[in-house]
Amino acid sequence: MDLSVTFFLIRTFPSSIINMNAIVDTSIFLGKFLYYLFESLVCKIIPKNKKNVAGEIVLITGAGSGLGRLLAIHFANLGAILVLWDINQEGNMETCRLIKEKSDVKVFPYKCDCSKRQEVYRVADQVRKEVGDVTILINNAGIVTGKPFLDIPDHMVEKSFLVNAFAHFWTCKAFLPAMIKANHGHLVCISSVAGLAGIKGLSDYSASKFAAFGFAESLFLELSLQKKTDIKTTIVCPYLMNTGMFDGCSTKYSFLLPILEPEYVAQKVVNAILQEQVYIILPKFAYIALILKQIISPKMMLALGEYLGADTFMASFKGREKENELQTETERKHQ
Repeated sequence: MDLSVTFFLIRTFPSSIINMNAIVDTSIFLGKFLYYLFESLVCKIIPKNKKNVAGEIVLITGAGSGLGRLLAIHFANLGAILVLWDINQEGNMETCRLIKEKSDVKVFPYKCDCSKRQEVYRVADQVRKEVGDVTILINNAGIVTGKPFLDIPDHMVEKSFLVNAFAHFWTCKAFLPAMIKANHGHLVCISSVAGLAGIKGLSDYSASKFAAFGFAESLFLELSLQKKTDIKTTIVCPYLMNTGMFDGCSTKYSFLLPILEPEYVAQKVVNAILQEQVYIILPKFAYIALILKQIISPKMMLALGEYLGADTFMASFKGREKENELQTETERKHQ
């Protein structure tokens, strides 16, 4: 067709062309949507095969205690090479000892303060030289202040964001390039239900976990649209865990929102990684509460929160003893 005729048709019938494009795009979208809906339903009935992580280099931040330690033990049992990061060198070495006691795998413990960007980059360089390229990165390190908003010192607000959110940026910047080059890897973000819904008494923690969730989800979309489909993402949002981090917290109705046992969470997280699940929220009731949050009025939401004990569960909060000591020491430095 003559070029001038083509331009004439475009000028004459632009709306028709736009409408046709919209129809085509909508048809493609609906086709994909229905296909993926069917695929997800099938996966609910027939779970995906679990991938083999033997020989994969798994880096876990906050590996010196709690969930991080349990994840390390699980991955050691699966034959992975472990890289353990924690600011608490004593706890990290204990995790290393527990792993070597039960399995014959390579374990590399490193002391690293994930709130310090240059330290993250320095230790990451050390890991690349001494161990190799990390293929599964689990951003698990976290801190909680557990005070009413106006009682939180400014430096502790900053610390919460540095550990709970900014550290994820630094670790991903350090290890993601090698994953992209190989088109192989897995990014795991340990966020929280508090990263999906604000919780009284956890303003800094909740905000930092929202940030971590948003970063992980945004990066997942970015990599997917760049067709880096073999770099997987798993975003974990558990309710409060019985790890000491939330020591003293209570739940009003444990059959709805129980304080989660860390071993249960660890097993769920490992299964989600092995099945390449993108989102995991624990417990299941949290899905219902989060859906209700989007459709009910603010007053109804407050009534639901009171019913679930959101107004009282932080009343007797103590937190992890060593973490509180570290925070007290930090506060002294800033006085």
